[in-house]
Amino acid sequence: MASSATFRAETRAWLEENCPPVMRTPMPADETVWGGRNPTWKFPEQKLWMDRMASRGWTLPTFPKQYGGGGLSLEEAQILDEELRRIGARPALQGMGQTMLAPVLLEYGTEAQKQEHLPAIIKGEIRWCQGYSEPGAGSDLAGLQSRAVLQGDHFLVNAHKIWTSNAHYADKIFCLVRTDPTVKKHEGISFLLIDMAQPGVRARPIRLISGASVFCETFVENVQVPRENLLGELNKGWTIAKRLLEHERKSIGAIGDRQGARNDAPAWELAKLHAGVADGRIADGALREEIATYAIDAHAYQLTRRRAADEAEAGKPPGPMSAMFKYYGTELNKRRYEMILAAEGTQGLGWEGDDFSADELRWTREWLRSKANSIEGGTTEVQLNIIAKRVLGLPD
Repeated sequence: MASSATFRAETRAWLEENCPPVMRTPMPADETVWGGRNPTWKFPEQKLWMDRMASRGWTLPTFPKQYGGGGLSLEEAQILDEELRRIGARPALQGMGQTMLAPVLLEYGTEAQKQEHLPAIIKGEIRWCQGYSEPGAGSDLAGLQSRAVLQGDHFLVNAHKIWTSNAHYADKIFCLVRTDPTVKKHEGISFLLIDMAQPGVRARPIRLISGASVFCETFVENVQVPRENLLGELNKGWTIAKRLLEHERKSIGAIGDRQGARNDAPAWELAKLHAGVADGRIADGALREEIATYAIDAHAYQLTRRRAADEAEAGKPPGPMSAMFKYYGTELNKRRYEMILAAEGTQGLGWEGDDFSADELRWTREWLRSKANSIEGGTTEVQLNIIAKRVLGLPD
């Protein structure tokens, strides 16, 4: 293995040569690269950057090369992350396949499942969504009622899921279903991989307060799913579900560290514009203090996440630490948007019309969207319970 200094120098040179300038700018939410069978591109450099990073396996840099990953050590992956941050590079590819499904496939999948799904995830060829929550099973996820009946070489699945993020754009869904209704609720659940293109699978977008339709209500009606699409053992899906939730919470927690040291930049610029500058500082003292405090907290959070990465053993799952990151990261992100709207002043109240810029309208909608951060992936209350029981060891 090359020395850290050599790897850093080589990585820096490759990124300078291969990361397009437009992919080194702040990324609006509608320019996120998701990949998939029918991807949309705002500009060709998005695909170019995804393909170049995927060719090195750097969309999942620590995954084994045999499945298309980068094969990097944790130290090398951290150097790569630092160099990406240094040039302000956008993520080349995002999605639930990368952050949630891929880690549990690597841990629980058969060799055939790994060979089929991991390379497609790493290359951005398939976009996944998550079929967990149901109208009657949210925080009590183990109370789910979706059914899958094993019939020889396939399962017959009937499911009703809700809050399935971007299901109307997804190619496939990883889904929790009940395969044995006669046992305790945690013991009769299985984990299936389902193709969204099959007849009988449909996703209906749900319009949100922000005006967007990120979430969907998803129906699976009399769909045959091949038995080989069962991940892990029959009726043992709850173990996989819990592990995936740890990865999900860890990834959601990263939103508090999304742009590193630049995370507070919009608030600084907006405050200068709307509150004015006196003696080289933001004129509004209270707003200046709020932004500075946020910047300190965000930097401390970034350092804490890196320290946790340094201390992690190779291949070690996230564990209850993911609940801490999910809780603090999402609260930090909500603070960020509250701060941005405060910096905009009355311009932060706009919803439509020529009196507001496109960015001002976008910030308002993203502020509304941020309110869901403390609900998605497990509510703040659930995370605090996990921290109390599994980290602090407090009694029930």
